[in-house]
Amino acid sequence: MFEALSSKLNGVFDRLRRRGALSEADVQEALREVRVALLEADVALPVVKDLTAKVRERAVGAEVLKSVSPAQQVIKIVNDALVEALGGGEADTGARGIDLNAPAPVPLLMVGLQGSGKTTTSGKIALRLKNRDKKKVLLASLDVHRPAAQLQLETLAKQVGVASLPIVAGQTPLQIAGRAMDLARRELFDVVVLDTAGRLAIDEALMAEVAEVKAFAQPHETLLVVDAMTGQDAVNTARAFQDKVGVTGIVMTRIDGDARGGAALSMRAVTGAPIKLLGAGEKLDALEDFHPDRIAGRILGMGDIVSLVERAAETIDRDEAEKLAARMQKGQFSLDDYASQLKQIGKMGSLSGILGMLPGIGKMKQQIEDANLDNSMLKRQAAIISSMTPKERRAPDIIKASRKKRIAAGSGTSVQEVNRLLKNFDDMSAMMKRMNKLGQKGLMRGGLGALMPKGMKLPGGRKPF
Repeated sequence: MFEALSSKLNGVFDRLRRRGALSEADVQEALREVRVALLEADVALPVVKDLTAKVRERAVGAEVLKSVSPAQQVIKIVNDALVEALGGGEADTGARGIDLNAPAPVPLLMVGLQGSGKTTTSGKIALRLKNRDKKKVLLASLDVHRPAAQLQLETLAKQVGVASLPIVAGQTPLQIAGRAMDLARRELFDVVVLDTAGRLAIDEALMAEVAEVKAFAQPHETLLVVDAMTGQDAVNTARAFQDKVGVTGIVMTRIDGDARGGAALSMRAVTGAPIKLLGAGEKLDALEDFHPDRIAGRILGMGDIVSLVERAAETIDRDEAEKLAARMQKGQFSLDDYASQLKQIGKMGSLSGILGMLPGIGKMKQQIEDANLDNSMLKRQAAIISSMTPKERRAPDIIKASRKKRIAAGSGTSVQEVNRLLKNFDDMSAMMKRMNKLGQKGLMRGGLGALMPKGMKLPGGRKPF
């Protein structure tokens, strides 16, 4: 998400940095380029006008132009304006999240068009509330129009380990909602997720049905699910639902497929409703809080280390990590340990997504893509290690030509890929030995460069950053 916008904005700011002192004309020229970049990213025109007007007003003053680092000041002003456009501000730059501050059972109403990922998102939210907030969740499908919609939600409920409302044929959405709330009160559920029906397009029948259910259930949150890949159509959908039904928050799905990100930047300004959650991918744990300040940081190439650390904390097995760290400190690092590392990284999501959270990585985007750093590469490397015997994993030095052919055949890969994995393992082992040799003080002095073996390359053949 935002890759194209991030690339263009960083190009503008790089040119500003090279100029050192800035004139008012320099800033105006940069703002014209920022405006074009925002429009190309599919940001709504009124939002572009408002954002650039705010930046111009703050950036053309003597305080900025005569400062020690005017380019950095301009970038800071653009960052603040982006945070504001995304729904943050001085008093509110934190995550929105789902508001559960109400007497149990708390009803959550899920609304949106058909195909936006509403039912899958309902399952993701249930899993999140169960695992992270330790809530007892009931899922209920009110979709009586789409074939097998209720069965789909029932299947999702089983997958995430929460209860679903038993299906009774012939009931209206209002009757299903009443039964769900009654069951939730009797069986002491904390949250009830009511998944309403969608349509291929907005129509009066859809809005009337959603409004009727909302009036009855009195949901504490009405969450609109929109597909980020539909761009300005997603914004128009959000505006229509806000005008006719009223929503308390927006969940944007398929953000991993939306390289422009204009819908996210337009959503708050056009609808007044905050984006609360982002969905990336089909995995049921692929749901994250929306932080305006962190998203602005990603757009401007500043990275998002906080979200990366949070994701690691949620997905990495702490006991496993501690055992691996202890082995590394003793200089013990086997191919089994390497496979374990690959598995832990895979749990965190796509490699390009993880790397995108690191500061300055935007400039390396093309190199990362050329290196083919995706999770299929991790799986292939894991398959190669699985095809080795326990003895080979403990002592990879014994793996010669005939063994490499057998391992490649067993893992469905090539001998070249086996060689590459063994080279990566050797490089990582050398890094571990250097780490032990340098100690903490030596590592602080030498930094990452002190760890890198000479000529070390990324899995796709590129040199490290």
